[in-house]
Amino acid sequence: MVNYKDLGLVNTREMFKKAMAGGYAIPAFNFNNMEQLQAIIAACTETESPVILQVSKGARQYANQTLLRYMAQGAVAYSAEISGGKPVPICLHLDHGDSFETCKSCIEFGFSSVMIDGSSKPWEGNVEETKRVVELAHQYDVTVEGELGVLAGVEDDVVAENHSFTKPEEVEAFLAQTGVDSLAIAIGTSHGAYKFKPGTDPKIRLDILHEIEKKIPGFPIVLHGSSSVPQDLVKIINEHGGKLKDAIGIDEGQLREAAKSAVCKINIDSDGRLAMTAAVRKVFDEKPAEFDPRKYLGPARDALKELYKHKVINVLGSAGHAYDK
Repeated sequence: MVNYKDLGLVNTREMFKKAMAGGYAIPAFNFNNMEQLQAIIAACTETESPVILQVSKGARQYANQTLLRYMAQGAVAYSAEISGGKPVPICLHLDHGDSFETCKSCIEFGFSSVMIDGSSKPWEGNVEETKRVVELAHQYDVTVEGELGVLAGVEDDVVAENHSFTKPEEVEAFLAQTGVDSLAIAIGTSHGAYKFKPGTDPKIRLDILHEIEKKIPGFPIVLHGSSSVPQDLVKIINEHGGKLKDAIGIDEGQLREAAKSAVCKINIDSDGRLAMTAAVRKVFDEKPAEFDPRKYLGPARDALKELYKHKVINVLGSAGHAYDK
């Protein structure tokens, strides 16, 4: 058993409390490798933003859970090195945990927060499994995120064809019966790069969000699938051999509006993938003889860092809040 506190990590409890008081959202960035981790920590430390490092089940399989634990511990030291002193608050979070067993394993390997996604189950099944995870996690002061409603789209192991909005009338009972620390809701965001059809005017349902806020005032809300799919990155990818057709995302202005409310955690993954892929494709296209991974992963890392600095400053509003009292 590895306790997350021994790794220098924090859970989300204080993070979310400060975010709601300050009218911003904590960035929740997924990572699978060293370059992504470097970019996330550098971007957030340089902008003095707290951060949630997200690991999916697929990322654990890809990178190895033991290596991920030491990478998270290293991230804390790396942040302190960049800042010249104190690291920014860093949480290691399981994204879309699919079972009690997966959540249990992550808790034992030093995660400070876990998500149990029972949204595909009937109400009773979702409540039962979420409550079971909460009872275990809280023994170790690990925070738990649950989910109500279903997001469409594809990202790693998460696949759903149809979207169902969270029902505001269900949230109070779900919280009371499970004891979760935060709640992921479905209000129009979706997973992956292909969220909406070209020519449409995608809107997230802020009206549903406000109804939920009225039901559970002061409770931490989470938005998944919140990448904006920057069209300049899509263009670079396609100009250098890619075939990303009709990739449309969430308007950043809407996300900033949501972040001023009880939404205190916003998940962004696809935008980061696009930034890195655009940089790699550009190198391969312009320098086809290049074979040193540092020469294409380095620019990819730099592009990701700049994208995430933009997100924390201009979209989430979390810059400058790392050391809030």
